This record gives sequence, C-alpha cells and structure tokens, in this order.
Amino acid sequence: MPQQTAEDVRIPHRPRRTGGYRRLFARPGTRAFTAGNLLARLPIGMFGVSAVVMIAGSRGSYALAGAVTAAGLAATAVAGPWIARLVDRHGQARVAVPATLVSVLGSLALLLCVRQGAPDWALFAAYAGTAATPNIGGLSRARWAHLLRDDPGALHTANSFEQAADELCYMLGPVLASFLTGTFFPEAGTLAAAGLLLAGMLLFTAQRATEPPRRARSKAPSPLRSPGIPVLLVCFTATGAVFGSMEVVTIAFADAQGHRTAAGAALALQAAGSCAAGLVYGVRRPTRVRLGHCLAGMAALMALPWAAAAVSGSLWALAGALLVAGMATAPTMVTGMTLVQRRTPADRLNEGMSLVVTGLLTGIACGSALGGWTVEHLSPTSAYAVPAGAAILALGVGALARVGAAPVRCEAGAAS
Repeated sequence: MPQQTAEDVRIPHRPRRTGGYRRLFARPGTRAFTAGNLLARLPIGMFGVSAVVMIAGSRGSYALAGAVTAAGLAATAVAGPWIARLVDRHGQARVAVPATLVSVLGSLALLLCVRQGAPDWALFAAYAGTAATPNIGGLSRARWAHLLRDDPGALHTANSFEQAADELCYMLGPVLASFLTGTFFPEAGTLAAAGLLLAGMLLFTAQRATEPPRRARSKAPSPLRSPGIPVLLVCFTATGAVFGSMEVVTIAFADAQGHRTAAGAALALQAAGSCAAGLVYGVRRPTRVRLGHCLAGMAALMALPWAAAAVSGSLWALAGALLVAGMATAPTMVTGMTLVQRRTPADRLNEGMSLVVTGLLTGIACGSALGGWTVEHLSPTSAYAVPAGAAILALGVGALARVGAAPVRCEAGAAS
C-alpha cells in the first residue's frame, strides 16, 4: 500500500449513489442548525460593505471607511482564536450567544457614532466590538465533525457543502448590503445584518441535540504546535492573499474600463464558480485527494484572469476567466480544512479552525495592500500578477510540507 504524505486526504471508496446531500440532511437536527447557520453567516459578507457606505456617506472619506473596516478585520484575527478556545472549553451555546450579542452591540454602536458625529477614534472602538462575532462556519463544521466522526466520506460531503455555503454568502452578502443601503437609507445594511446575525445564531445554538459535547481539557498541545498545522496555516494565508488582491485589482481594472459597478458582478462569478465546484466536489468523493494537486490547480487557474486582462483587455473576458479560476478555490479549501480537522486535537477543534480564519484574514489584508500598491505603481493589468503569485507561493509552501511529515490516514469507519 503506497505511503501517504501530509497532503493526502483519504476518503473511503464507495459506489457512487445519487442524493449525497439529501442523505446528509436526512440526519435529525441537521436542517435546523444549517438554516440557523446560513442565516447567521450571510451578514458576514454584509458588515464590511455596509460600514464603508455608512461611514463614507457621512464623513466623505473612503480612506477613513477603509481604515475602520481594516482595523475590524485585524481585531477579528486576534480575537477569533481566543473566542474559539472558549467555545471548545465551555460549549457553543454558552459562548457563541454572548459573543454575538457583543458583536451586535458593536455594530449598533458604530451606527450611533456615525449618526451622532462622534470623533473618528470612536468609530474604530465601536467597530472593534464586531470582532467578537463567532466563527460561524467553524461552529457548523465542528457539528458535522462530531456527527460524522465515523463516516469520513459523509464528512467530506459536509465540508464541501460548508465551503459552498461560504462562497454563496460572500457572494450574496455584499449584493444585499448594497441593495439595502442604496434603496432605503445608509444604515439599513448594518441594521439588517445585525438582526440576521442575532436571529441566526439563536436558531443555531437552540439545536442542542447536534451540539458537540464539551470535552475534558487534555494536555494536548495548541493547534499551532500540532504537526503540519503551521505549514497549512501559511498555505491558507497565501490563499487569503489571492482573495484580497483579486478583489482590489478587479475593482481597479473595471474602474479603468469605466465599468466600476460591474466589478461586483465579475467577482460574484468567481464566487459562483467556487460554489459550484464545491458542491460537485462533495458528491464525487474521490478515494484520495492531495492538497498539492489542489494547490497546483489553483496556481494554474489563477493565471487565467491575468491572461484575459492582458490579451483581451475586456471586462467580460475577465469575468469568464474569474468564473473558471474560482473553480479551484473550493477543492483547495475543503482539502486543507479537512487536514486541519484531522491534525487538531479533538478538544481544540474550534480553535484550530479559527486559526484558519485568522490566516485567511491576514492574507486578505496583505493581498489587498499589495494589490493596491501594484495597481497604483504599475497598472491594473500588471497587478493580476499578485493573485497569481500568491497562488504559486501557496503551492510552494504545500510542496515543502511533504518533507519529513508524518502520514495522515483515515480508513473506513474510523476517524484519525
């Protein structure tokens, strides 16, 4: 039997049957917690856009709006693992509900500060409160990991669904926020996002039957000290740089073409490609998946937008390239997240997945900054080299992860 490397994910071979997702949600309680999870996850893509519109419209400064939202991302990256550690220790409901209340209050405080003309520092302080938002996707993945601990094939399908849900919410969230702020009043997006987050989290945490049990605190090391986790986090950081730079560069490219409003639609196609690929990937259930293969596919496909922009100069050709390029994202994220789940101690699972979010947010911030600098000093077309280079960096880091790494095994009927 060939030896596995650290980037292998084995999924038991089973005859393909239809209705993989239907069987997944036939389990008691899964539909209810998924409904709450999706309701609470949608606002994650709304808060940033709503805050920018609200602050820029009131203060007339996109620089201030961008700085406030960037500070909120940084605070989330710091607070996320700490909140997840509390979830692992005390349970989802006991921690997620109070944390969500703090986040909602932070959003409402920002709204009041903007409306009342509070000083700039108050905006930063208020928006920092939203960093208490629990990692909704991580909480849901932890439930699936608990429910499907003896069925790795079904867990692969569940992880694929969760990634598709991420893409769907990040695709629809900004659109909904833009619609609300443009149709009603600037604060409408923030109010709706806060209400959806609170309602969704209450519905999600009310499903106690599917909540993972609290585990006795073991002497297991921090996920950061688990074999292979640091390298995987670097891969996620590089992947985040792909996302962050692609967004900034695409907006700049569309603006240079005189079609800035179409940038959102082009980026939505990238998310749509990833969402569709994630759903298909979950049904296929390959017997062995290598993270290196997924990273190689992402590195190859992320060159397509650069080529489309350079050769055609057309926003529509770029949109088609983004749709295809997005198809590499979900398989990479699902495979990487599965490896993180299997390498993280059971009593620190939420913390491990929250570290992934921290890595992604760090990468998004760095990618946005580097992409913006490249646009300003070179050109929007040349700046597409940034996401392509970030994807190549992730591939290089993934290749280094194979050196001296212990094999990861997951046989039928047992979770490693």
